[in-house]
Amino acid sequence: MKTSSKLLAALLFISSFSFGQDISQKIDSIIHDNYKKNPEVGISVGFINNNKESYTSYGNLNAESPMKINENSIFEIASITKILTSNLVAQAVMDHKIKLDDYIDGFLPKEYILQENLKNKIRISDLASHQSGLPDIDFAKLIEQDPQQPVNSVTAQTLAAIINNCSELKDYGKYRYSTIGYTLLGQILEKVYGKSYDDIIRAGMIKPLHMRNTLTKDFNVKNRTTAHNPDGGIQEFFKWNITAPAGLVKSNATDMVTFLKAVLNKDTTVGKAAIITEKIVYKDEKKEMGLGLNIVTDEKNTIYMKSGDSMGQSSIICYNRNKKWGIIILLDQRNSKMRQDLLNKIYDTVLK
Repeated sequence: MKTSSKLLAALLFISSFSFGQDISQKIDSIIHDNYKKNPEVGISVGFINNNKESYTSYGNLNAESPMKINENSIFEIASITKILTSNLVAQAVMDHKIKLDDYIDGFLPKEYILQENLKNKIRISDLASHQSGLPDIDFAKLIEQDPQQPVNSVTAQTLAAIINNCSELKDYGKYRYSTIGYTLLGQILEKVYGKSYDDIIRAGMIKPLHMRNTLTKDFNVKNRTTAHNPDGGIQEFFKWNITAPAGLVKSNATDMVTFLKAVLNKDTTVGKAAIITEKIVYKDEKKEMGLGLNIVTDEKNTIYMKSGDSMGQSSIICYNRNKKWGIIILLDQRNSKMRQDLLNKIYDTVLK
């Protein structure tokens, strides 16, 4: 008995569609089980598989509101902002504004004066992969001074003092997570484009991808979730000010899936830039890094991921280019263990 090509194509489509539904249902089941065990933590998850989107969410916007969290609810994505910034850096490479192996000296604001032994030492790729060796802002001290808005007091003068007083790159070539590194990348972008970081991210990402709920300024919107510290207390959304390129952005599952869709499409500007960010620029016995991306490989897969934690919310984004899937997990409480455990379970039981 012969099967027509049209029938075969239809059967393959139905099989693929059913497989996609099955993955989405399994992810929802994992998220639902977690919510039943932790009803105090609201969650929103977006998933894309071969360009097909699905969403699941649980919890309320806040304790006083009957409104449920959904795929359009706004969260702090915190340090996931860094991969948006690194994508813009890669776009600047594509625009021939910079090269990844350029030294940062000629691109820094005039307030920064590198000491002699630091000149022609640090490359743009070093900043983007957290191996510059530069000292960072003292988060512990800032949190002690203002637990609600710890980075609000960081100014251009603060950063200039840190950079200008640095006489030795103690960890140069070694991985050490850096907020100041991504702040400098944002300032380098501002110099080469002659625009503010806010204008650059809007022109290079938010507007072309129609990410209408990705916010950089006014966060007082109706669909904003409430942030909670690990003890359940209410936490304000961060005002990052000058350190914006390291953690400012607020977004939702819908827009982050839109970003993932663009990343996985090699024909988009964001997708072409993402391929640049995926190249390994740092490697040791425990870690591989692209530009802002953690790279994890096993015998069958290479996945790219980035987490984000503010004082009141936790998030993680992950994608597999070859298998064409991506996922964003957003929590309305700072709980890095929960978001990592959820990703691990979803990956190990559904996506691997």
